[in-house]
Amino acid sequence: MSILPSRPSRGTSRPSRAGDAGDSSEAGETTEAAQASASASASGGAGADGPRRGRRLPRRLVHLYVGLALYGASMAMQVRATLGLDPWDTFHQGVAERTSLSFGTVTILVGVVVLLLWIPLRQRPGLGTVSNVLVIGLVADGTLWLMPQPDALAVRIPLLLASIVLNGVATGLYISARFGPGPRDGLTTGLHRRSGRSIRLVRTGIELTVLATGFLLGGSIGVGTVLYAVAIGPLSQFFLRIFDIPGLPERGSTVVARGTGTTAPQGPAEGAADTGTPTAGAGSGGNDPDSEGSAVDRI
Repeated sequence: MSILPSRPSRGTSRPSRAGDAGDSSEAGETTEAAQASASASASGGAGADGPRRGRRLPRRLVHLYVGLALYGASMAMQVRATLGLDPWDTFHQGVAERTSLSFGTVTILVGVVVLLLWIPLRQRPGLGTVSNVLVIGLVADGTLWLMPQPDALAVRIPLLLASIVLNGVATGLYISARFGPGPRDGLTTGLHRRSGRSIRLVRTGIELTVLATGFLLGGSIGVGTVLYAVAIGPLSQFFLRIFDIPGLPERGSTVVARGTGTTAPQGPAEGAADTGTPTAGAGSGGNDPDSEGSAVDRI
């Protein structure tokens, strides 16, 4: 028996070298096309995201400034209800009672002071941060000037309820714009990062301090304080889902909202608010959520 390999029969045609070269060339072209497609897809994905985000900019700005304006109006409504304020507004009202400054002016000045505390904490403000400081106080003063003080409890109770719901709407709008946390939220997250303490603990400590100080200065504490703390978190989360702008990148920022302690995603330099809004969870009222991953900021 022969162990030599058999020679191919005459009828079996062997692929020509030209054919081999053609197959190789075709495969190379296919590979190059695939690589080019992948490269274009990668660069196009990033590049296309820019224009898409640019097209969303007008909507984000509307959310930002309408949210801030409604937030200032809701603060003034709660002041007029005279049934108790959230911790930071109790402090603002207490300082206003002891000085010749208006409620809105105190809100602005406190925002500026809190923002200065960001410097040693190495926090970076965004457009929403600066706008928060200025817009809310101005709108609050304007609303207080336009709105008379009601005396009847039958008017003040609905006014309180409306103010809290409107505050939730405003918080959802403001945070969905993702233009940066408010000053009080940034203070909370900055102290959280520097101290290693939980967001909930840091925020609760800050809010109890400003609440007690505001009360001693003459600020209003009452059923509105408790109702705000209980309701603002769930309301903020609800309206945040309604006003969410699809397609915005979610950045991991733990900014807390003003009244409770839950969390929701937002962007650091482009993401949430602060007058002290809460997220759904537990907590005392405060600005700008206790999972420490993402969080709803407060205006």
